[in-house]
Parts: sequence; structure tokens; C-alpha cells
Amino acid sequence: MSEVQKVNETKEARYLYCVINSGAKLSFGNIGINDCGVYTIPYKDIAAVVHSCIPKPYETDDNEKAKEWILAHNYVIDQETKKFGTVVPFSFDTIIKGGDDTIKDWLTKSYGKVKGELERFENKSEYTIQIFCAENEFADDVLINDQELKEQKDKMANMSKGTAYLLQKQFELKIKDIISNKISKFAIEFGSKIKEYVEELIVEKKTTQVPEKYKDKKIIVSFSCLVRDDNVQEVGEVLDEINNRDVFAVRFTGPWAPFSFIKLEDV
Repeated sequence: MSEVQKVNETKEARYLYCVINSGAKLSFGNIGINDCGVYTIPYKDIAAVVHSCIPKPYETDDNEKAKEWILAHNYVIDQETKKFGTVVPFSFDTIIKGGDDTIKDWLTKSYGKVKGELERFENKSEYTIQIFCAENEFADDVLINDQELKEQKDKMANMSKGTAYLLQKQFELKIKDIISNKISKFAIEFGSKIKEYVEELIVEKKTTQVPEKYKDKKIIVSFSCLVRDDNVQEVGEVLDEINNRDVFAVRFTGPWAPFSFIKLEDV
């Protein structure tokens, strides 16, 4: 490689959206971030979907602009999923220094792993499941069904304010512990039921933003699930059963490209 080629390569990069199950050389028009032209770089029977860019992250202090970029990123992946069925998606701002040849070299070296992921994701999609409870109703239910707590509450009603105040704090801590234990048991129970109908399940530690309608509820567990297309109905039936219980509410979103389940570490 000449010195001129080396300099030029460091000044350009490719923004990577996904890899598709097609070896065709295609152009999809200006559908990318900031209306960039999106096209494929093929190798054998797979291809990387990219746009040309400089080797610099997409950074901004403007939240609206950031949302616009992320929506554009996801839009490209959605379009490729509709056209080609199975894709290996990459997270926002995956940028590889170099030109088309660099991407082709990566596809050549990683072909076995990437092709394996495409086969693993065939006829499957990612879904997000969030299960909430109405905490106040849950607490009321605990009081109604726990005889010991019910008796303690009745005793406090007949005590002096000073004595009752000291016991009230202990009473509240005890309720909190009972609720926490019950919620943990429900989370395990629900996860076990859902797991019967999914290929892979991840318990999410961080909670993403939820719509306003759930703001008055406590999230008890959040899952990312890889689900076969022919099992989605069964998952929905399990979630309907949970949702129909008095104190629970379920949010089920998808299908998405399987971002959470990619097992590639060399990009």
C-alpha cells in the first residue's frame, strides 16, 4: 500500500448499520443518518450495509438531533429486515476506519461468525417485555392476606400516638420486605413461564424509558427475548394471563432486530 493510500484510508470510514443475508451489490438511496447514501459491500453471500463517513463519532448536545440520528439508524435496519428477513444489526455509531476494502477484509475474516449469526437469527426477532405492578394495590393485598400484619395494624389503631409511631416504622419496613420478597418470587415465576416459549432470554438490569401510562406503576422485571416467529402467539398468551391479574400490567414491544443477542466481539 502506498503512503498516499494510507493517508486517504485514515481520512475515511464506513458507518456500519448491519449485515444482510445477500451477496448483492446494492444502493438504497439517501436513507441514512443525515440523508447519507446507504449501500452494500458484499462478500460471498453476505453484505455489510454502510454509508461513507469520516472516522469521527456522531456527537451532539442537541437531544432532538441525537434522537433523529438514532431513528435514522434504526430505520435503515428496519428497511433491510423487511427486504432480506434476517440481519445482524449493529449499535448506533459503529464506525470502522478505512474504505470499502477494509469492510471487505473484515467480512472475509469474520465470515464464519457473521454467517453463523445470520443463521442463528433466521425466523427470529427480539421483543421487550416489561412487567409492572400497582404498588399501592399490592401493599393493600399483602395487608388483606397476611393475618399477622392485619392483627398488628389493628393493635396500633388502639395505641397512644407515641407508642403507635414507633411501631409504625417497624410495620412499614416489614411490609416493604414482604412486598420485595413477593415481587422477586413473581419475577422468577413470570420469567420461568416466558422462558418456555423463547429461544433466549436476558433479564435487563437497566430500565429503559417507559410511556406515561406506566409512570404510576413499579417495574418488577424487564426482559429482552429472542423469539421464533411461530412462538410469538404463545408468548402473547402467557403475557395476557399475567396482564389479567389484578395488580399487574404488561408492556410487550417488538419485533426488533436482535441487537441484544449478537455474539460478535471483533467489530
